[in-house]
Amino acid sequence: MTDNKITKKIAEQLNLPVQVVGNTLELLGEGCTIPFIARYRKERTGALDEVQIAAISNLNDKLTELEKRKESIVKTITEQGKMTPELQKRISECEDSETLEDIYLPYKPKRRTKAQVAREQGLEPLAIIIMMGRESNPLQAAKRFVKGDVKTTEDAIRGAQHIIAEIVSEDEKARQTVRRAFEREATITSKVVKDKAETEEAAKYSDYFDWSEPLKRCPSHRLLAMRRGEAEGILRLSITTDDGDCLFRLRRSRIHGGGQCAKLVEEAVDDSYKRLIEPSIENEFAARSREKAEEEAIRVFAENLRQLLMAAPLGQKRVMGVDPGFRTGCKVVCLDSQGNLLHYEAIFPHHNGIKQQQAAASVERMVELYGIEAIAIGNGTASRETSTFLKGLNFKHNVKQFVVSEDGASVYSASKTAREEFPDKDVTVRGAVSIGRRLMDPLAELVKIDPKSIGVGQYQHDVDQSKLKKSLDLTVESCVNSVGVNLNTASQHLLTYVSGLGPTLAKNIVEYRRQNGAFTSRSQLKKVPRLGPVAYEQCAGFLRIPESDNPLDNSAVHPESYKIVEQMARDNGCTVKQLMKDSGIRARIDLKKYISDSVGMPTLTDIMKELDKPGLDPRSQIEEFEFAAGITTVDDLRAGMELPGIVTNITNFGAFVDIGVHQDGLVHISQLADRYVSDPNEVVKLHEHVRVKILDVDRKRNRISLKKI
Repeated sequence: MTDNKITKKIAEQLNLPVQVVGNTLELLGEGCTIPFIARYRKERTGALDEVQIAAISNLNDKLTELEKRKESIVKTITEQGKMTPELQKRISECEDSETLEDIYLPYKPKRRTKAQVAREQGLEPLAIIIMMGRESNPLQAAKRFVKGDVKTTEDAIRGAQHIIAEIVSEDEKARQTVRRAFEREATITSKVVKDKAETEEAAKYSDYFDWSEPLKRCPSHRLLAMRRGEAEGILRLSITTDDGDCLFRLRRSRIHGGGQCAKLVEEAVDDSYKRLIEPSIENEFAARSREKAEEEAIRVFAENLRQLLMAAPLGQKRVMGVDPGFRTGCKVVCLDSQGNLLHYEAIFPHHNGIKQQQAAASVERMVELYGIEAIAIGNGTASRETSTFLKGLNFKHNVKQFVVSEDGASVYSASKTAREEFPDKDVTVRGAVSIGRRLMDPLAELVKIDPKSIGVGQYQHDVDQSKLKKSLDLTVESCVNSVGVNLNTASQHLLTYVSGLGPTLAKNIVEYRRQNGAFTSRSQLKKVPRLGPVAYEQCAGFLRIPESDNPLDNSAVHPESYKIVEQMARDNGCTVKQLMKDSGIRARIDLKKYISDSVGMPTLTDIMKELDKPGLDPRSQIEEFEFAAGITTVDDLRAGMELPGIVTNITNFGAFVDIGVHQDGLVHISQLADRYVSDPNEVVKLHEHVRVKILDVDRKRNRISLKKI
């Protein structure tokens, strides 16, 4: 398949114009990132969004890989001297990997099989005689082949049947017959390994000790759970279909007439199915179903990560970060509005007497001294108790309090990044800083942590790690670029995800900033070592410089479009600043006047939106939240209670909600709404504030069942 054929195939499968797909592939081939293409090349792509561009990229990779596989297969068959024009044509026109492998199977180099041994013994002619069914007495015919290693007629017949079995197993139609049966009615069955049933590790898989359901109805989370149990040696899985139906169809296609030959062929077909075809197709469906389940798990993880990264920021406020604890106390840090560490100390509010009084005095003093505007409290151990303590203090000005997820904070605090930021501070201080910064700007802080450690995925260690990393990296890149980055305050990690940069250029930007001071214009980026024209084109529109003399440098208007805005200003007898401030002037602009060969209405429309609200943050406004008073442990819960909660994780089977008792409850997908829900994301979002009703509390298994109200 040529590049042109691949383009047409992608356009056909995604129902997109061929030219649009071709242009998009050209841009990707030139090294353009998906966010850049989606934002600044709408004329060439027909205004495709990031999801559509990613789909084109993924399908192109898949089809390109298929072409490479075809080339390898053609080379192998040609070297065997077995290539024919018809076979070449079939391989060339093949459009899916399963059919391609079926075509290749008879020519595929394999280990020494029973059929291969029989062929070496000269038994292939006997196999053909039996398959044709024209010999009334195959045992008599077999006598002619008794020689060498073939000692008896039974040996000859058995060898011939091995050859027939292999021929049947390598037949495309036979494999498709079984494959279609699996597609229609395959059943996945899970059984516990007998000597593991009573073990402590097996308890979490008790639902699958004797489980069976149609494979096509098995949801991704259940399949991955069973596969994990299998990997741990606790469960034994199998995928089966109706053997009787498959055997009937295979026999009918191979047996001609009756008599002894027909009986021998039937035995060979049955052996072929049970020993060769059925195990092969079962493995194929096991791999196919697992891949599909992994793709769904990765999709859910990526969507949760997107919601977490795009969580509402508090903004540039002076924040106190608190990492709660009982015995070891609470670690408290004070940060300025840029997130810089000003002060830290430990307090012991949960110790009676003088230490509690000292803790209260310390917090009140720090809030006053450092002008603290908000407090971020980690949601781990002692979170509720610490929050209650802080709410009872007397501050001279209003100080808002927020509970912040601690997931991944310990990973960050022990990381190389944290050591570089705070080389002389211990992990507890770093963790408290991370909690405080997460409140100010979740995106800027969370990019420093491996997404797998943030706690919003499921079975992330069971899926293809390279596919997971690619998906999560694209998600982080998409979020960072949709928000935009302050060039003068962004960390190296945040800059790494800006379109066109990466680790090396991000490091060079930070180093240049350190040596030369704050950037005063986007064009100054061109002075950064190794940041060439291509990288500048890719990154410039996503970087913001609030201090720049050119107001466009603090917007999403790309520098390549500055001349258009400047022309608009000249045409209206004003400056660019006046144009951005005065909606009346903008209302008089006729955009059609500015259309050219390279600039169309989509770009002009985007420019006008930016002039109206330059650098608008797409994230929502943060809201305060308070758990129900007096409900702090699972023992306080009773069925029927209605409580406030925060959505902490979303899966295909429901949403987990923190109700302030140190154990998240589950709202099953069937309890999310009074209607059918196919995807929990239709109803709830990560970190959304919800009200739930307690349905059941299983204290033995520490499970809380909830209903969204």
